[in-house]
Amino acid sequence: MIKILMLNYEFPPLGGGAGNANLYLLKEFSKYEDVHIDLVTSAVGKYGEQKFSDNIKIFFLDIGKDKNLHYQSNKDLLTYAFKSYFFCKKLVEKQPYQLCHAFFGLPCGFIAMLLGIPYIVSLRGSDVPFYNLRFYWWDKLLFRVLSRRVWRKASHVIALSNALKNLAKMTADVDMKVIYNGIDCQEFYPQEETLRREQTFNILYVGRLIERKGIIYLLEAFKEFTGQFNKSRLIIVGEGPLKSRLIKYCLDNGIQDRVQFLGLIEHHKICTIYQRSHAIVIPSLQEALGNVTQEAMACGLPVITTDTGAAELLKDNGFVLEKKDPQKIFQVLKNIFMDADARVRMGARSREIAHDMSWGHIAHEYYQLYNRFVKRERR
Repeated sequence: MIKILMLNYEFPPLGGGAGNANLYLLKEFSKYEDVHIDLVTSAVGKYGEQKFSDNIKIFFLDIGKDKNLHYQSNKDLLTYAFKSYFFCKKLVEKQPYQLCHAFFGLPCGFIAMLLGIPYIVSLRGSDVPFYNLRFYWWDKLLFRVLSRRVWRKASHVIALSNALKNLAKMTADVDMKVIYNGIDCQEFYPQEETLRREQTFNILYVGRLIERKGIIYLLEAFKEFTGQFNKSRLIIVGEGPLKSRLIKYCLDNGIQDRVQFLGLIEHHKICTIYQRSHAIVIPSLQEALGNVTQEAMACGLPVITTDTGAAELLKDNGFVLEKKDPQKIFQVLKNIFMDADARVRMGARSREIAHDMSWGHIAHEYYQLYNRFVKRERR
């Protein structure tokens, strides 16, 4: 039996990609009779406990969270760090955990280090110094130093993509393994009949409405695109501080009737949005990988992305562009609009690649990592 303490400050319905990834991993690990996991995460509302399966238990800590479920403030992170440390300290005194698996180097990896048990860290994006401009000065003055210490003391450090690994190595040149997210191709799949019923050429964006995601460059490209191809629509899924500015841009440029702001869509409902779309654009300035890329691929969409982590999944199923280049985005959109055969071919290739990235396979990679560590410690 491998007994694991798992830390993640977000878990559905709270958070984004890391929370969803954690959920899918737990679903897979619920099938492993020789793995026992206790996950300590954040609650929406009051403290609670959930028996996820016979071998998995989740502890939801009250961090005072009741709104902005897809955004964690610095206060939220600090509250989780403080409460989870003391909560986990009591768990460790009672339970013989062999390993702690921390999602995010900070704060979860730091908490794991303080607990004094062997730990691995899964780097997700914003926990890597200089990934997110929001934390620039914190990274420069404090987080880089803390991250270096946490990673060097870890038994293993896992990066979500090669791009994230390369960025992380600028902080500390430690051994890192890349394990991508997985995708459930039964949950996410193409629906050709749905797409045929659409009366417009639909371009999709899914993500937070923040500077780092580069969505303003997509809007600039779409303004030119819809000027030439009026039967087009840009579908925007997500919320964030830029929303009012983006809406104003649409109004100022007369494209408000061709841009849909759908806000937040529950994860189990978003497949229908992918199925209505002809292509997805991921214009990020920095991106570790993102579940969105794989979900779109599983639904048979060509992917247009910048040279970030998402680009690692493109193999004849889309285009990789330079960042901050709306003209290039426009040109590629024009190309795939004009060449329906190429669009269909790239969509089929996306689906094919996604099939090879199941969550079962990803969970097995982590399981092998856990096993190697436990066997090494028993010697």
